[in-house]
Amino acid sequence: MPKINKQELAEQASQQAYADEIEYGCCPQCVLKAVQSTVGYVSDETIKASHGLSGGGGLAGLGTCGALTGGLLALSAKRGRDHDKFDKGKFVGNFKLGQKLVERFQTEFGGVTCQQLQEKFTGQTYNMWDEQQYKDFTEARGNKCAEATARVTKWVVEML
Repeated sequence: MPKINKQELAEQASQQAYADEIEYGCCPQCVLKAVQSTVGYVSDETIKASHGLSGGGGLAGLGTCGALTGGLLALSAKRGRDHDKFDKGKFVGNFKLGQKLVERFQTEFGGVTCQQLQEKFTGQTYNMWDEQQYKDFTEARGNKCAEATARVTKWVVEML
């Protein structure tokens, strides 16, 4: 059986994240699930714990885009500091990869918060706790959030 190269894995993960975001939503979970199924490192507990980070955290829109947050969690799942190593340093290498991901995301999408992406994708922001506004956002964004989720997933697999 031929070995799949990293670029092929990144593309496979990207496609899975895109499809999952379209079908199920919750961009951080979609990133993490795709990374887990293609390259590993991510636990089921991490995927579960990321659920509340969707929509900028608690669907508030104010925090970091969930796709980016999922990507940062995926990097940390492999390169982050274990709790029993708190006294062993800051493990700065992980921060450098995270910074690289954040900068690439910022360059690509013009912001890092959910509301900044809402504005870029649709020209306005939405209250995702208002049923009608959430419906309007879902319609207006089309596949843009799925595309962002796929891109982050691809970048993360390439970085791992």
